[in-house]
Amino acid sequence: MTALRTLTAAGLTLLLAACADMGHIAPQSQKLDVAALNAGSAIQAATAPVAWPDEAWWEALHDAQLNKLVAAALADNPSLHVTQARVRQAESLAGVVEAEDKIQVKADAATTRTLFSTDGTAPPPLNGTWQWLNTASVSASYNIDAWGRNRAALAAALDEVQLTSAESQMARLSLETAVVRGYIQLSLEYAIGDTIADSLAQRQRILDITRRRRAAGLASDIDVTSIETTLPAGRRALEQSQEAIALLRNQLAALIGKGPGDGEAIARPTLKLEQAAGLPPNLPAELLGRRPDIVAQRWRVEAASKHIDVAKASFYPNINFAMFAGFESFGFTNFLSAQSAVRGFEPAISLPIFDGGRLRGQLGNQTALYDGAVEQYNATVVQALSEVANAVTRIQSTREQDRLTQNALASAQRAHALAEKAYRAGMTDSLNEISTRIALLNEQQQVAQISSRQLDNFATLMAALGGGIKLDLPQH
Repeated sequence: MTALRTLTAAGLTLLLAACADMGHIAPQSQKLDVAALNAGSAIQAATAPVAWPDEAWWEALHDAQLNKLVAAALADNPSLHVTQARVRQAESLAGVVEAEDKIQVKADAATTRTLFSTDGTAPPPLNGTWQWLNTASVSASYNIDAWGRNRAALAAALDEVQLTSAESQMARLSLETAVVRGYIQLSLEYAIGDTIADSLAQRQRILDITRRRRAAGLASDIDVTSIETTLPAGRRALEQSQEAIALLRNQLAALIGKGPGDGEAIARPTLKLEQAAGLPPNLPAELLGRRPDIVAQRWRVEAASKHIDVAKASFYPNINFAMFAGFESFGFTNFLSAQSAVRGFEPAISLPIFDGGRLRGQLGNQTALYDGAVEQYNATVVQALSEVANAVTRIQSTREQDRLTQNALASAQRAHALAEKAYRAGMTDSLNEISTRIALLNEQQQVAQISSRQLDNFATLMAALGGGIKLDLPQH
């Protein structure tokens, strides 16, 4: 086959001058050099001898229930199954394209009962009679592909298999991150509910004390009312917290591909993070193979490049060979005899001489698609570095916010303890105690939110680093 292609190409070289002109159409975009990008002070300061995330990076949060939820989501989430089906579809389409570069063989057989016209082309004694017309044949065809059009189309199809596979991995990482972050939010709502419930219990105790003091003539109705009016707002906040917990359970149930009833069985999270924050060395270059979205865009560029080769090959002559052999006869008596044998050979050459406008349009379209794919790749790389830098900045800032919040909480606890002691001793009224209690509640909620934010920052950083999956990249 190789010799035949070479001879055919040589024979057609003289005809190339008659083929359509490509019009000097060429790509205009260039892929970014990641090493030339300024990673920024946040990334540079956080770079340390830290390992890349494990594939099951969420296990660093030490919650067995979370591990089960992520495993269930990866097994049963319908949206993830859709991306996996797209991978299988791309593989099947690549098989169809691959078949174009192989010899095509098919067999046909037919029998037809026909009344021939007396005034038609059928000679006597066939004219005016009913006859059986029987045919059976085997045919084979082959496209020489001297200019590599089919090979380029196959390469593009295989690149698109890699593209859909990387997109499927990106969907997987997004699903993992959504489950983890939703679970962290659920943990926060439980913590907020605890502070609200504790505040309500203490307000109720203060109300009971104030009522007893009123009965003893040591407090007024105003003192009792001022405390009673704070209870409905606290109960409303507690109900809102319970609503948020129920909604988050429903959300997690949907992510794992289950009904809301399964969400009701999700217990309170027990998250604990002991992993120090840091970035692996040589981050920008390694990130190219760790982020599924970057890998997907790289394969998109590769596939677009191969489609340009396909469009260019269309400017050159196309040559096909076909042959057939079989039998054809009227009636069945001599159908399979030597006298009924038929055979033939059909070479075909197509020269795109007067089709230049359409072909240049196709090449221009594929070139523009390539430029778009390159720019989309560049944008994805820039966005990836930005997401890593943002995650590191949040981690550093949250660490300082946690220190400040712990100091504020200690001050609020001291102020409330003094106000409550003074109120029990009858030295101040209930308003002072209530105001310090509200301040303490706010600081407790701030502590819970900062703690949750630290967990969420960890999940965000793991997603920004591409999770724990190393993907293959084109070598050129």
